[in-house]
Amino acid sequence: MTLDEILLQKLANWRPDSSRPVLEVADPASGWSVRLTAECIDQVGSRLKELALTRLTPLAGVDLAARAQVVASQVTGLLEPLRLIEVDNNNTALLRSQAPDERGDRLFYYEVLLPDDGGCTLRRFQAAHQIGVRRQQIAFTLTHEALAKLVTDLTKLS
Repeated sequence: MTLDEILLQKLANWRPDSSRPVLEVADPASGWSVRLTAECIDQVGSRLKELALTRLTPLAGVDLAARAQVVASQVTGLLEPLRLIEVDNNNTALLRSQAPDERGDRLFYYEVLLPDDGGCTLRRFQAAHQIGVRRQQIAFTLTHEALAKLVTDLTKLS
């Protein structure tokens, strides 16, 4: 059974409560672990605060900028395509939505952090056009099938 199949199986029966809104699924065969922090889950989809993928054996010697470009170009299933913003001094690549979704005076965008160990963290934010107004992390919704495909896309690229 693959990581996405294990995840789909776990999601079918998991209903988080406020004391433990986290689901962790490891697949030693693939070398990956996925951690979902949820706001709510139903039979078809999830409203997530965060999706984190961890390699059970960290990557070494990978060109982080090249990896980030591949992730940005090949990950599908999100509302907006991703683009590489920067690779910082801490050896973490930052990707964001190529063109944020604009609704009224608000911008909505995904943010992906890719550390050089091969992991990945996905979150969604909203921000205002006004200077000085802080952005806010918000939940994002994916069907379980779209979530499984996203996990497959992110793990096959690293």
